Amino acid sequence: MNFQNRLIIGVDFDGTIVEDGYPKIGKPRIFAFETLKRLQEDGHRLILWTYRSGRSLDEAVEFCEQNGITFYAVNKSFPEEQYDATKSRKIYADLFIDDRNIGGVLGWGEIYQMITNEDPNIPEKQKKGFFSFFR
Repeated sequence: MNFQNRLIIGVDFDGTIVEDGYPKIGKPRIFAFETLKRLQEDGHRLILWTYRSGRSLDEAVEFCEQNGITFYAVNKSFPEEQYDATKSRKIYADLFIDDRNIGGVLGWGEIYQMITNEDPNIPEKQKKGFFSFFR
């Protein structure tokens, strides 16, 4: 990927990376962490952009780190940005991934394809049960 194609992507947490369970942390959405890792490997900068603050924000950041994702910034446009009540809280990003989009959040495979125009090639977990014998 050349430098011009790298994006700054704002990503919501509750309902997007994980199932909505606020203030608790929901289960990871299928392929969320795999896709986020791939986007980082592709050179994109990921910003966690969430309603959470204080302890619940720290828990979300730690949960993501435990699952292999360290964000470029959290609830700000760049790591060094300091909160200033006289300025807008809107962050700068090329695009946002959020379950509150019109139509809701897409599957993570679809999100990857939309951003990169390629197949994410994320291996499916082997299904177990009676019908797995017919694959």
